[in-house]
Amino acid sequence: MTTRTDLTTRADRRTARLAAVLFLVTWVTSVGALPLYGGSSYDPATRLAGRDSVLTASLLEVVLAVAVVGTSLALYPLLRAHGRGAALGYVALRGLEASVILVGVVAVLPAVARPATTAAPGLSVDVVDGLRLVHDWTFLVGPGLINPVNATVLAVLLWRRRLVPRFIPLLGLVGSVLVLGQNLAVMFGLTGTIAILVVPLFAWEISLAAYLLPRGIRPAQPTPR
Repeated sequence: MTTRTDLTTRADRRTARLAAVLFLVTWVTSVGALPLYGGSSYDPATRLAGRDSVLTASLLEVVLAVAVVGTSLALYPLLRAHGRGAALGYVALRGLEASVILVGVVAVLPAVARPATTAAPGLSVDVVDGLRLVHDWTFLVGPGLINPVNATVLAVLLWRRRLVPRFIPLLGLVGSVLVLGQNLAVMFGLTGTIAILVVPLFAWEISLAAYLLPRGIRPAQPTPR
């Protein structure tokens, strides 16, 4: 006989699988969009790619923003029993990250197209460069600065409550420090991007997704009376 607890456990596992898939979607879309814009970010010598390429990249970033919010909404019902404040904070920070991403998408689209037409927008090179610069800054602020903060919030909760193996949140904490530090240095013009520093944060989300897919998150234990 199937009990209510069994049904809840099954629903939680489905929700955890959804969160895992959305984590993978965020990485596929963010990595896939970058070359479509015309090359590595923050390089003033690289020109913006053509209309179709930029439109495809922008669509990927829209999907990215939706997936970013989706991860937090999927995890919230699984995390709130372990720490409601941290779970809400994670949702809020992911929403903020997605908002910044969408600002960048909206900023760069006028550089290559007008709505409902294939006609060139007719903007000057300087205007196009300015729009791309806005997009570059939103990429730095959103995935570059806000993402490490929300990753830290989630990693600390998972670590303190032992909801997943300890090495997974440890990767998140180390990766967050490296990515945040690198992007602060980029922000102040002290260095360019160093791709290898992103590896621990990438490994954190991939490891978390790989764990959530088959196992989910440990349910909250009842408080003894």
